[in-house]
Amino acid sequence: MTISDTSGQDVVLSKPSKRKPMLIASGVIVASIALAVMVAPAISSWSSSDASVSSSRVRLATVSQGDFVRDLSVQGRVVAAVSPRLYSTGQGTITFHVDAGDEVEKDQVLATIDSPELTNQLQQEQASLQELQMSLDRHKIQAKKQALENQKSVDMAKVALTAADREKRRADKAYSSNSISQIDFEKAQDELENARLVHKHAVKDAELNKESLAFEIQTKQLQVNRQSLLVNELARKVDELELRSPVNGIVGNLAVQQKNQVAKNQPILSVVDLSEFELEVDIPESYADDLAIGMDANVTLNGEMYLANLITISPEIENNQVTGRVRFATHNTVGEPLTSPSGLRQNQRLTTRILMENKANVLMVERGQFLESGGGRYAYIVRDGIAEKTAIRTGARSLANVEILSGLAAGDTIIVSNTEQFQDAERVLITQ
Repeated sequence: MTISDTSGQDVVLSKPSKRKPMLIASGVIVASIALAVMVAPAISSWSSSDASVSSSRVRLATVSQGDFVRDLSVQGRVVAAVSPRLYSTGQGTITFHVDAGDEVEKDQVLATIDSPELTNQLQQEQASLQELQMSLDRHKIQAKKQALENQKSVDMAKVALTAADREKRRADKAYSSNSISQIDFEKAQDELENARLVHKHAVKDAELNKESLAFEIQTKQLQVNRQSLLVNELARKVDELELRSPVNGIVGNLAVQQKNQVAKNQPILSVVDLSEFELEVDIPESYADDLAIGMDANVTLNGEMYLANLITISPEIENNQVTGRVRFATHNTVGEPLTSPSGLRQNQRLTTRILMENKANVLMVERGQFLESGGGRYAYIVRDGIAEKTAIRTGARSLANVEILSGLAAGDTIIVSNTEQFQDAERVLITQ
């Protein structure tokens, strides 16, 4: 029996070559050199920077040049341009002739106030006016009678003067022929002079009496006119007890119940004119000084934009806001007529963009938190992965962009996100 050995499992080994370790060593050296060449710029950038930040933590924007529009976006509330509220003109019982939501026409009677006190006062003053008018007529008749008496006195005095003059002429002839005595002649002269004086005073008295009567009639006429004005005023107040619609529209909410007692100047109801709407906007206080009446605005409704104008600005600040009114434009910038939006509803909310300023060919960049971080005094320009701190000067700001006055050029890329994380570093490495 033959026992097998392990010769069948043996393998003849060749003598190791001395060139293989040299090739491996050469490959390692080449790889090290290539890695050093690739990493050297990064190491140089890292060594020259004061801080580093991941690119995912910053937001970049490119400086551009174009038309800069400074605007303000606010929410506007649709309100009726004409929505008068009617008030009670007197105290009494209210009677409504319409209900809330009814369509009404201009000058239509909406409600009536029953005021017995005011009506009675009008009747009393009307009676006083009639009394004064009758008194005036009576004075006019008396004035005519007195004028007739005065004229009668003047005529009688004139007749007496004529008779005295005739007697004087007779006395003159008789005296020249020595037919009468000296005393009779002088008596005729005295009678003529007396007749002249009586006639003269009669004429003066008639003139004075005429002026006095005219003055009394004028006084009575003024009293009648005054009373007539008072009656007209009371008649106006009584007529205003019928509340009439000042516009065509729809009756709003009724402030009081039917047949209730109302006081003077108490709100009664409102009428809403739905033919014309405006927008009431609340503007932040910080923009109040930059606004001006007449500024253009854009109103967005159902995806469409409508031109509008800022027509009023409240001079009062409430809750850090200023209230303004925006009206839809009837013509565009070239004078073409525009149609107002349809389907508007009271208190509907619409986005309104107020255009405060428009500049052409302006250097600008996207607005970001870097303005608050650096106060708009510096920005970080990114070149070859390095962000360098650069002093800048900013101008007007809009919702989307900010005007650059100096420090940057068109095409520069800057960091527009928050830069507080850089801690005022001069150079920051942007890593991937």
